[in-house]
Amino acid sequence: MDFSQLITVRQSCRAYDPGRSVSREDLSACLEAARLAPSACNAQPYHFTVVTGENARAVGDLTRSMGLNGFTPDVPVFVVISEANYNATSAVGAKVKGQDYRSVDIGIAAAYFTARATELGLSTCIIGWFDEKKLRQLVGAKGMVRLVIAVGYAKEGDALRKKVRKDLETLVTWM
Repeated sequence: MDFSQLITVRQSCRAYDPGRSVSREDLSACLEAARLAPSACNAQPYHFTVVTGENARAVGDLTRSMGLNGFTPDVPVFVVISEANYNATSAVGAKVKGQDYRSVDIGIAAAYFTARATELGLSTCIIGWFDEKKLRQLVGAKGMVRLVIAVGYAKEGDALRKKVRKDLETLVTWM
């Protein structure tokens, strides 16, 4: 699959097949892609916790409230991304520039993870709605939990949805 195809077919899955497990080999390939993602000063200020089985069900429970994320009971794997320390250079840069490089770097790593997952035939959904305090405690995260990625296989018949995005004229200014 080339890049154009990948970005066309990648979507946030909200209908997982609970009967299909994800191989450790495929998860490792996705984690390797995230590891190779660019980060400010190559600091990689994040940590990934891969959660399966009963613990995955507990993570799913912590992502559901106010009618959101009703699909998570069927997700076989969650990857919880928490903050880790900057290296000295990026820490200084973040302070001097008033930039949150860590959150940007976590977003880039999540994008690389989900792109590789799509290439491997997996389905994903990046989740930002969860009980951070309880989730951090559940997975033993040292830093704040920033994102959760649901990983699995889409249920048969889960159709590709039309992407609704802003047009380039709205998003881009040429100077």
